[in-house]
Amino acid sequence: MKMVGAMVAAARIAKNLTQKQLGELVRLDEETIASIEQGRRTLMPHVAELMDRHLGLPGLLSVAAHGMPDKDPTPTWSDEYMDLEKHAVAFSWYEVVVLPGLLQTENYARALFRGRVPAFAQDEIETLTSRRLARTEILYRERPPSLSFVVSEAALRDRIGGNAVYGEQVRHLLSCMELPHVTLQVLPFGQVSHPGLSGSFVMLETPEHEHRAYVECQRSSQRVANPDDISILTLRYAMLRTQALNPEATAAFLGRLLGEP
Repeated sequence: MKMVGAMVAAARIAKNLTQKQLGELVRLDEETIASIEQGRRTLMPHVAELMDRHLGLPGLLSVAAHGMPDKDPTPTWSDEYMDLEKHAVAFSWYEVVVLPGLLQTENYARALFRGRVPAFAQDEIETLTSRRLARTEILYRERPPSLSFVVSEAALRDRIGGNAVYGEQVRHLLSCMELPHVTLQVLPFGQVSHPGLSGSFVMLETPEHEHRAYVECQRSSQRVANPDDISILTLRYAMLRTQALNPEATAAFLGRLLGEP
């Protein structure tokens, strides 16, 4: 990816184009072009074809894009998010079905990957589990970000991995809640209406105080950068927090879950 990105950058500079200008030609924003050139985002074949056309290349980028080795089990759409996650100063995270990745235990994460259809190979499961566990180091940085989580009760009712894994995971959530920079709230069943019905999303604040959001679905994640859309998600998250149990009630709720058979 870094080599292909360097090729894109070299061809763009040879044409005396800025990243923004190239993005306009191939219908991508400036940040996405930068991510491709830095090797953080995969050059997709249809984009490569447009770049070849506008940069006057004889199909070189198309050949490179089609020839990328398929060895990395991490979805390509997550590359940019992972980079932002490492440096974010604040998170606002709403999850509907599973627990947030940053709060998952090793065994819970492994159980999630084992349940994937079609199934991952065992070495892929271990690779993905290790990567997810490495992400949780964000919680324990010397200068950690501010992390706020709202989790639907639905994500806590499935006993992913079995009773032992489930119990370990709930106790881990209680441990995470003791960190001064972590806030966890459960949105309980029985709501007449709430603004999270469209699904899970994550909002991040960068060190430059810019705001980004990601909305997840079955096979992809959509990046949200438009200020109007960010504003809508911010409003939804604020309303979700008012409808969720406060942290003290959430801790009591988790304690009761540990006592259930």
